Amino acid sequence: MKDMNLTNLSPKQFIEYLKKENIKRFYFVYDEDTKSVKASHKQLEPIAEFLQQDQRDFCKHEGIFVQLSSKYDTLLGAFVHRTNRGQAAGGVRYWSYDTIEDYLRDGLRLGMGMTHKNALAGLWWGGGKGVMAQNPDVYKLDPGIREFLYKEYGDLMTSLNGCYVTAEDVGTNVKDMANIFSNTRFTTCIPHEKGGSGNPSVPTARGVVAGMEAAMEFLGGTLGGKTIAVQGMGNVGSPLVKFLLEKNVGKIIAWDIYPDVVEKFKDQFPSDKIETHVAKRDDHSLMSVECDILSPNATGATLNKNTIPEIKAKVICGAANNQLEDPMKDDLLIHERGILYVPDFLTNRMGIVNCADESAGFVSNDPLIERHLSKDWEYSIHQMTLNVLNESKSIGKPTGAMAVEMAEKLSLENHPIFGHRGKMIIASLVKEGWEKK
Repeated sequence: MKDMNLTNLSPKQFIEYLKKENIKRFYFVYDEDTKSVKASHKQLEPIAEFLQQDQRDFCKHEGIFVQLSSKYDTLLGAFVHRTNRGQAAGGVRYWSYDTIEDYLRDGLRLGMGMTHKNALAGLWWGGGKGVMAQNPDVYKLDPGIREFLYKEYGDLMTSLNGCYVTAEDVGTNVKDMANIFSNTRFTTCIPHEKGGSGNPSVPTARGVVAGMEAAMEFLGGTLGGKTIAVQGMGNVGSPLVKFLLEKNVGKIIAWDIYPDVVEKFKDQFPSDKIETHVAKRDDHSLMSVECDILSPNATGATLNKNTIPEIKAKVICGAANNQLEDPMKDDLLIHERGILYVPDFLTNRMGIVNCADESAGFVSNDPLIERHLSKDWEYSIHQMTLNVLNESKSIGKPTGAMAVEMAEKLSLENHPIFGHRGKMIIASLVKEGWEKK
C-alpha cells in the first residue's frame, strides 16, 4: 500500500482507498511562496508530487477541490486554474475516466482552457472547470441518481465560497443545472424557468461559425460551397449544421459514436447535402476525409500524433474543448502541415458568454452578447481569430501558442473591483480546514 501509485488507480479503486483512509474531501493548492503543490492529507502527497513534476497540464493551478459522493461513490471535483480576472468560471463535466491521472489531467486542462477562453473573450472571469467521474456501477441516466449527485455538486459549490462558479458541460443537462442551483447560488446556465440563460449549445455553435468565417476570410474565401466535416452530432453539432446550411455550404459530412444520436440527426436534417456516419468510439478515420474545414465537436484530444498526419482539411475549427492531446507538440505538428488551426478556446466561447452575466438580467438580442459575434468589436471571435492568424503568419508561431500567449497576458489582469479575490478565498478555505467539514 505504501508503494501504491495513486494516479494509476481507477476512480473506483481510488475511492476504495479514500474510504479506507477515511478521506471524504481533499484538496491540492499551489503555494506561490514555496512554488510547490500542497496536499490536504499526507496520504495524498504522492499526487501533489505528480502535479508538481508535471510539465504538460499543471500550470500553477490555484486549487483542486474534490469530495466523495455520500451515496454513489462518485468523485465530485472543482479545478480552479487562475482567478485574477474574477471567479473561476466553467462548466461541470460528467464523464468516464480509466485512471485518476486521466481524471486529473482532464480537469487541469479544462480549467486552464477556461482561463484562456474567458480572457480572450474580454470577460471578467477567471478559469475553472468541474469534473464528476462516472461510476460504472451507477446507472448515469437514472433521474433520481442524477438529482442526488447534482444536488451534492451544488453543496460542493456552496462550500467553496464562490472561488468557482459552475455551468453546463459535456454529460450535464439543463435539468442537472436546476438541481445544482437548488443547493447553491454559485452557478450559471440556470434553466429559463428559473430566471437563467438555459442551454448554451446554440450560442456555442454560432461562435464556431464565426470562427470558421474568419478563417475563410483569412484565406480569401467564404463558407459558401465548402465541404465541412463535423465530428459530433449532439447538442452543439446539430445547431452548427443548421447554421452551416444557412451559410449555403456545399456539403456536410457528419458522424457520432451514438446510433440514436445519428438517427435523431437524420430526422432533423433530411438534406441531400448531408452525409452521416456512425463511428466506433476509438475510430477516428473519418477525420481524414477530404474537406475544407474539419470541425471537432465531441470530446477532447482527438487532434494528436496519430490523427493529424492524416487530416486533409485546410482549416480546423470546432467547439470541443482541449482538441490537442499534447498542446505544444500537436499545435506545432498542425502548423508544420500548413493547416490553419483556430484554437478551441478562441471560437467556442459563446456558451460561457451567454451565461456569464445572468445576474445582470436579460435583454432581447443583448448587445453585450451579440458583439462577440460581430466583425468589428476588438474582442469579437472574428477579430480575435484574425489577430491570432495574422500574428501567427507574421512571426511563424503556431496558432495555438499564439492564442495562449495573448490569453496569458490578458488573464493576469486583476479584476478592476475585486482584485485577485479568488486566491484569497482559497487561502481562507485552507486555513479554515475545508477538508474536515
